[in-house]
Amino acid sequence: MGRLPVPLGPGPPARGRDNVWSERSERVAARTPALETFPPLRAWQRKALVEYLRRRSDDFTAVATPGAGKTTFALRIAAELLADGSVEAVTVVAPTEHLKTQWAESAARVGIQLDAAFRNADVHSAADFHGAVVTYAQVGMAPHVHRRRTMTRRTLVILDEIHHAGDSRTWGDGVKAAFEPAVRRLMLTGTPFRSDDNPIPFVSYERGSDGLLRSRADSVYGYSDALRDGVVRPVLFLAYSGETRWRTNAGEELAARLGEPMTQDLVAQAWRTALDPAGDWMPQVLRAADARLTVLREAGMPDAGGLVIASDQQTARSYAKLIEQVTGEKAAVVLSDDVGASARIATFGASQQRWLVAVRMVSEGVDIPRLAVGVYATSASTPLYFAQAIGRFVRARRPGETASVFVPSVPHLLGLASEMEVERDHVLGKPSDREGFDDDLLERAQRDDQASGELEKRFTALSATAELDQVIFDGASFGTAAQAGTPEEEEYLGLPGLLTSEQVAALLSKRQADQLAAQRRRVAERSGVPAAPTVAPPAPMSAAQRRVALRRQLNALVAARHHRTGQPHGKIHAELRRLCGGPPSAQATIEQLEERIATVQTL
Repeated sequence: MGRLPVPLGPGPPARGRDNVWSERSERVAARTPALETFPPLRAWQRKALVEYLRRRSDDFTAVATPGAGKTTFALRIAAELLADGSVEAVTVVAPTEHLKTQWAESAARVGIQLDAAFRNADVHSAADFHGAVVTYAQVGMAPHVHRRRTMTRRTLVILDEIHHAGDSRTWGDGVKAAFEPAVRRLMLTGTPFRSDDNPIPFVSYERGSDGLLRSRADSVYGYSDALRDGVVRPVLFLAYSGETRWRTNAGEELAARLGEPMTQDLVAQAWRTALDPAGDWMPQVLRAADARLTVLREAGMPDAGGLVIASDQQTARSYAKLIEQVTGEKAAVVLSDDVGASARIATFGASQQRWLVAVRMVSEGVDIPRLAVGVYATSASTPLYFAQAIGRFVRARRPGETASVFVPSVPHLLGLASEMEVERDHVLGKPSDREGFDDDLLERAQRDDQASGELEKRFTALSATAELDQVIFDGASFGTAAQAGTPEEEEYLGLPGLLTSEQVAALLSKRQADQLAAQRRRVAERSGVPAAPTVAPPAPMSAAQRRVALRRQLNALVAARHHRTGQPHGKIHAELRRLCGGPPSAQATIEQLEERIATVQTL
C-alpha cells in the first residue's frame, strides 16, 4: 500500500529522523484540518462532541450502534484538538488491516493525513502525516515502539472497537503500555460487551447493586435511538427451520428439527448440518434470500447487495458456487488472508454485483452501505459477533430502506434477534451460568476460522431441508406454519422494500392476522362448520402449533398496547419479560407465553 502524498508547498525536504521533528510541528500546524470541511454532524454527534469538549478529560468512551457515524465523530474531535493545539499527533488503532485503509481514506477527506502503511520497524511516521493507523495486533507485538511514538509528541489515541483490546492479555497489556502516555484517549465501540471477564483497557467500570462491575460510557447512542432518528434501517429477521439428519463418529444416525428444544451439543450438530453446502437447507435459503434481494432492487434500492457470512474459508468458497448455481451470477469472495482482500471489498461496494461471501473480513466495521440482505450462515453465536455481523446491514442511505437477514431457527440466535434494541454493558465477574448460548464448540468456531473442522470430525451431515419458521421484527415474533415455496413464504419475501419501521410492524401484523383467518377457514371447510373469526379452530393442535398461535396472540396484544401508548413493541416485550421472567417470545414455552398474555391484558 502506498503512502498518501500531501502537497505541503515549498520548503526544505526532510533531512533524516533527527532533523524532521524540529520542522514537523510547524509543517503539520500549517495544514491543520479546516473544521468547515466536515459534513454536518448528526444530533448525537453534536451532543457527544459538546460533552467531550466540556469535559476535556484524558479518557472518553463513546458507544454508538454500527452505522451511526463513529468515524466522523472521532475525526471531528481529532480536528478540534489539532486546531487548538491540544495535540500534535493522532494515532488510530483498528481491528483489521482493511479498517486501517478505511480510516486513512476517511481522515484524508477531511484534511487529516494518517499513515496506513506504518510498520513497527518504521519507528516514526514520515513528516507528511498527522499520525498513523495501526492494528491491535501490531501494537501487541511491539508496544514499546508505540509508547515511544506516543511520548514523542502530544498524542490523541483513537481506539476503534475498543472491546478488541480485551481479546487477549497480550493485546490488552500492549495497548495499556503503549498508550498510557497519551494526553487524550478516545474509545469507540458499537458493542461494548464481551463474553468473557477480560477488562478492557482505559474503559471505566462501576460496581452495581448486585456487586458486579459494569462498563460505563460517556456517550451512548443505541440501535433503538438510531432507528427512531432514521440513521439506521429496521431489520427483518427471517428464521428458517427444517429437518436435519447426521451420523455420529460412532455410526449412529440422528435426526432433529432445527429450532426444537435439545441439548447444546445436539443443537450445534443440527445447526452445522443445516449449514452444510452439500445439503438442501442452504440452497433453499439462498434462493429465498436472492428473491428478497430482487424485491428490494425492484422497490427503490436498485444497487442492493447481499452478504453471506460463512464459518470457514472452504465453506465460503462452496457457498459462492451455490450462489452461482441458484442465481446464475458469480459471487465475490473475500477471505481474510487473501492478498487484495481490501481492494475486493472496495470493488464490490462500488459495483452492482448481487452477492458477497466472506468469513470474518466484513463482520465488523467495514462500510458497504448497499448491503441490505444477509444470510447468517455461521456457527458463531456470541452476542458480540452477532451484533457486529448484523451491523453490516443497518446503515441507512434514504428514508424507508429496510434490511432482511436470514438466520437458522436456533433458539439462541432467535433470542439475539429479538433483543436487537437491548443496550448491553461489559460485566466483570458474571456467574458462569450467565444467560446465552456460549457453547465451547461455537466459541472456538468464532475465534478461529478452522475450528469448525473439530466439530465436523465428530459427525457427518446427511441431509437437511429448509422452511420458513418465523419472522422477527422489533422484538416480536410473527410465526408461520408455511412450508418453503408456499404463498405464505412468498408473502413475507415480497414485503415492500421501502417502509418505515411503523409500516413494517403494521404490515406484518396484518399478514399474520390474514394467515390466521385463512387457517381458520381451512379448518372450518374441512370440518363443515362455518368459520367464526373469534372462535379458535376446533381441531387439536400440537405443541409447536400451540406455541405459534400463542405467539400470534401475544404479538397482537402487544401491537394493541403499542397503538394505545406509543411504546415500541420491543420495550413492551422487554417489560413483560421483566415481570414474568423467561427468554424472548421466540424461545418461550407455552406456559411462559400464556403468562405474558395474561399480564399484558392487565397493564
